[in-house]
Amino acid sequence: MQIFSKVLRDTDVHVRFSFPTHCLEHLDFAGNNYVDLYVKDSCGELRVIRCLKRNGVYDKPVLSMGWLKFVADYGLRVGDEVVLHREDDHNLGSQFMIEAKRRIMLLGEEAWGDVTRAN
Repeated sequence: MQIFSKVLRDTDVHVRFSFPTHCLEHLDFAGNNYVDLYVKDSCGELRVIRCLKRNGVYDKPVLSMGWLKFVADYGLRVGDEVVLHREDDHNLGSQFMIEAKRRIMLLGEEAWGDVTRAN
């Protein structure tokens, strides 16, 4: 099940990645203002990416620790798209998967292609 997709902006690529507040319903913060997500990337590598929710009236979530390493590993840039999925596994609980996509021209048509690891 897709939790969100977002086209990357400058702040997403260089500082932290913010995403819609309604996605918080898919995450278990257990009374904290952060949760470490165990996320499998498209190469099958398990990554830990911290999700923080800001304190105050507007608790928009952001991905912080581990996010910029993912950006660097995949050579992500402004205009690329990131998609986060959740798969419920009765034995393991919720599992997350993250994928990166880049806009490409294919036979004169615009399409989204998977971004492979840069290094």
